[in-house]
Amino acid sequence: MRRSGQTQEWKPKTDEKLLIIHADDFGMCHSKNRATIRAFETGAISSASIMMPCAWVAEAVEWVKRNPNADVGLHLTLTSEWSPIRWRPVAPADKVKGLLDPQGYMWRSVEEVIRHATPQEVETEIRAQIELALKMGLKPTHLDSHMGTLYADARFFEVFLRVAIEYKIPPMVFSPTPEILLMAQARGIDYREVYQRILAAGLPTIDYLNAQYAPGESKDKHRQRLHEYLRTLKPGVNELIVHLGMDDPEGNAVTGGWRYRVQELEILQEPEFRNLLQEHKIRLFTYRELAKMPTSRA
Repeated sequence: MRRSGQTQEWKPKTDEKLLIIHADDFGMCHSKNRATIRAFETGAISSASIMMPCAWVAEAVEWVKRNPNADVGLHLTLTSEWSPIRWRPVAPADKVKGLLDPQGYMWRSVEEVIRHATPQEVETEIRAQIELALKMGLKPTHLDSHMGTLYADARFFEVFLRVAIEYKIPPMVFSPTPEILLMAQARGIDYREVYQRILAAGLPTIDYLNAQYAPGESKDKHRQRLHEYLRTLKPGVNELIVHLGMDDPEGNAVTGGWRYRVQELEILQEPEFRNLLQEHKIRLFTYRELAKMPTSRA
């Protein structure tokens, strides 16, 4: 990364290949909880994050409390996208009116949240979600964002960063790779300036993120893509976001993409996937470990 008056380039924090395999949507429903717990117990994932507004959050939190070494953060949630299952804000409705659709649920899309919600309402809601987690006895290892809503608007990202720094919970933020700089620019975020604040706050960063989600692809194609990802993994701290599910009536009813989620869990548990991790000297990593790393090598 170039800084004012300097020409040095950003470099990843380590020459090791470190990989956080991170499961989103813990707490969304019982089926999702079963899949996430199965993945933790079989070593298929190294991290996950909980959706505090959802119906089965108590089950997820209780499991984490019984397994305190599990690396689990908060999947800060501002949208409710599925048809068969909906959720409302944690904060009082009259304090976050812009987050509510005409039925009183969260909006289905990121675009609707950006159009209707104010930064103050977003801040009120994410603080309420963090406070509820703390009251339930959860100590989040990190904060991230459901459907990327908090990264989609410069005003919301500012709130996200400020609240994370205040609570001293590492947010999912990134090193200034060319890809991240371009993505940030498209959202009106001056990431060079933001990155200086991230460094000043001592926040750890992810070097490379893979959030690809392709629910229409076949299992063979899905497996092929994940295997190729491991074969081409770069040195540094990498994060692979996965979406897991169980083949049961509840999970199948919640989302039309349930087959993809079931397949993802199966592929991560296959011997071939584990062999590739070993073959390419990839070490599974966590946000708890990330927080102990130096913030920059630049």
